[in-house]
Amino acid sequence: MRTRMQSGFTLVEILIVVVILGILAAIVIPQFSQASTDAKLSSLQSNLQTIRSQIALYKIQHNDTIPAVADFATKMTTATDMAGAAWVQGTSTGTKCGPYLQIGVPNNPFTGANVIGTDWIYTVTGNDWTFAAPTP
Repeated sequence: MRTRMQSGFTLVEILIVVVILGILAAIVIPQFSQASTDAKLSSLQSNLQTIRSQIALYKIQHNDTIPAVADFATKMTTATDMAGAAWVQGTSTGTKCGPYLQIGVPNNPFTGANVIGTDWIYTVTGNDWTFAAPTP
C-alpha cells in the first residue's frame, strides 16, 4: 500500500487533452482564415465602389471628361477647375471641383500595393471608363 497520495495527470490523460485540442484547432483555424479573406474582399468592394462613384462625380463636374490614367491620382486628390487644371485660391477662375479622394489610389487589400495597371485596372475607352481589381 502506498502511504502518500500522488497528484497530477497521467500520460494518457494528457495525450487525450492534446488530441482534443488538436481536433478543435483543426476545425476553428480554417474558419478564421476564411474570415480574413472575406474582410479583405469586403474592403476591396468598398474601395471600388467609392472610387467608381468619385470618378462619376468628376465626370459630371468636368463636362463629361474623365481623368487620364497617367495623372489619375493627382486629378482625384487635388482641387481643379471645370477644365481639369489645378485650382489655386485667389488666382483661379470658375468653380472649384474636388478633391475627390483623400489618398489617391487606395491599397489593394490582397496585394498591399496601389499601382494602376497591376493592382487596380483602370481602363479608359473614349469617354467610357472602368475601374476594377484583379480577381484574387
